[in-house]
Amino acid sequence: MMQNDKTVMLLHSIYSPADLRKLPLEELPRVCDELRTCLVQELSQNPGHFASSLGVVEITVALHYVFDTPNDRIVWDVGHQAYAHKMLTGRREQFGTNRKLGGLHPFPSPTESEYDTFTCGHASNSISAALGMAVADRICQNKRKVVAVIGDGSMTGGLAFEGLNNASGTANDMLIILNDNNMSIDRSVGGMKHYLHHLHTGSTYNNLRYRASQRLMQWGWINEDRRKQIISFNNAMKALLNNQQNIFEGMNIRYFGPADGHDVIELVRTLRSIKDMHGPKLLHLHTRKGKGYDPAEKQPTVFHAPGKFDPETGERIVSNEDNLPPRYQDVFGHTILELARKNDRIVGITPAMPTGCSLNIMMQEMPHRAFDVGIAEGHAVTFAGGLASEGMIPFCNIYSAFAQRAYDNIIHDVAIERLNVVFCFDRAGLVGEDGATHHGAFDMAALRPIPHLTICSPMDEHELRHMMYTAQLPNQGPFVIRYPRGRAEHADWQCPMQALTVGKGRKLKEGANVALLSIGPLGNTAQKAIQKAEEQAKTEGRELTVAHYDMRFLKPIDTDILKEVGQQFHRIVTLEDGAKNGGLGTAVIEYMMENGYHPQVTRLGLPDEFVEHGTVPQLQQIVGIDEEAIKEELLRK
Repeated sequence: MMQNDKTVMLLHSIYSPADLRKLPLEELPRVCDELRTCLVQELSQNPGHFASSLGVVEITVALHYVFDTPNDRIVWDVGHQAYAHKMLTGRREQFGTNRKLGGLHPFPSPTESEYDTFTCGHASNSISAALGMAVADRICQNKRKVVAVIGDGSMTGGLAFEGLNNASGTANDMLIILNDNNMSIDRSVGGMKHYLHHLHTGSTYNNLRYRASQRLMQWGWINEDRRKQIISFNNAMKALLNNQQNIFEGMNIRYFGPADGHDVIELVRTLRSIKDMHGPKLLHLHTRKGKGYDPAEKQPTVFHAPGKFDPETGERIVSNEDNLPPRYQDVFGHTILELARKNDRIVGITPAMPTGCSLNIMMQEMPHRAFDVGIAEGHAVTFAGGLASEGMIPFCNIYSAFAQRAYDNIIHDVAIERLNVVFCFDRAGLVGEDGATHHGAFDMAALRPIPHLTICSPMDEHELRHMMYTAQLPNQGPFVIRYPRGRAEHADWQCPMQALTVGKGRKLKEGANVALLSIGPLGNTAQKAIQKAEEQAKTEGRELTVAHYDMRFLKPIDTDILKEVGQQFHRIVTLEDGAKNGGLGTAVIEYMMENGYHPQVTRLGLPDEFVEHGTVPQLQQIVGIDEEAIKEELLRK
């Protein structure tokens, strides 16, 4: 249970890791307790990623106590583990601004602090980045240490294994901390989870082996190459005797553990004993997601990002949702199940986000037809391609920003063969407080040049259902449906589904002066802006009527609409919640130029820069795609 505010005194004297390192070792458990108290207090009122940061408190304290940060480098994998790190590195007093407009970044960012060594909004990149730092230090003869902290399911990502493979064959002294909490956001899946659970190699044995090999080298009996050969032979013999191969030592990465990741004093002792060892090393630690706060320990998935909650009871504070429209993700979840009941070739795939994308709805009824493949977006896409090559219709649901990691797979393993994979890109457009690493800004611009793809975005939840129904019809080929985070437009979302004509938009309103072409849910904002613009123009004594087209499809784009607009209008405004360079507006300009039309085209969309964090309405206002900005553009003479 929480401590009283008056007892949180020791932490208030720590403004940097240098202050932490002045404390005696026996005070560190108290620092950990106070950090948890502060995290509970802050995050119960200012929502963020909660359970993951509670689970790594002791690891964070031990690392900053043993290593000389910021000179020594700590690279975090999945930045939602790093809240305690922020508090210990001079940002405790500003932590109330975390994830707010103009406040602390939601994830570690080198632009914010010298203690944040690398951007880490997505998973599995820490080993590769840390290896690069370690090799750079070796080349420049720097005497700093480099540590990668990977966990929360990130070891299932292919990039992590690419980094491990390179680390095993490249001269470096990197330390990898494997934070094994048996969790990602939902429960971890796959063979690596089970492997880590059963792995057993003691740190006592490793320390003895290291000291023996160093002594032999000092005596001149063996050189470095011979030492590596002996270690490799030793690893093979140990695997034979134990009837188990240690995957890390099989790659010549020294393995220590598993150990208790919540015993901060023992962690400090272990880190001190291995920090100066030569060669790549991995310390395997067992932790508990949500550690120290009973509600989060019991429901780690719920408390991954719980929103506001009562810190005393753990009861989540939620608004009355009885008459609110559903979330787009839930419309997807219910609709795919509805379609799968009628079409036995439909399967669902998600890379580690079944709850976040609502594929868990299908999993509960059809567990044999819904697959969580772990944090492995590229594999998810190629796995879907393999299913489609045998006649299945996979709905592959990936957050838009995470789908960037599977770009080659979309091209090479799906588009070239015109396989009927349905990509559902959740969290498209601005996502809000998670910031630049999570905005679904680039999907339309990145995917539009790829042959054979159909790309569409629904204006509301009814359109989402129609698009999902259309995508699973025969001979559709690869089909991309992008939709935002947040709630849909109507509470009565369960409309009958109907087939859409691929590549055809719709005219929502007649007009004579300006044509507004929108794609996706921003069309609803556009409708309100059009009404206000026309009313204001009328009060000003001038005529303004705006024709509004919901394009529906970015590719193939409706050339009949574009021809009509090119012939009838001198002013065109395009509106999209993606990068305007390469998206809908660019496609419209290309058509007009190639077909001899010369209207004035104004593109409203995301700018050629990374948009930081804030609420979605705040960010829409900043980038100029909110209702007021649209209205002002329509009124412009």
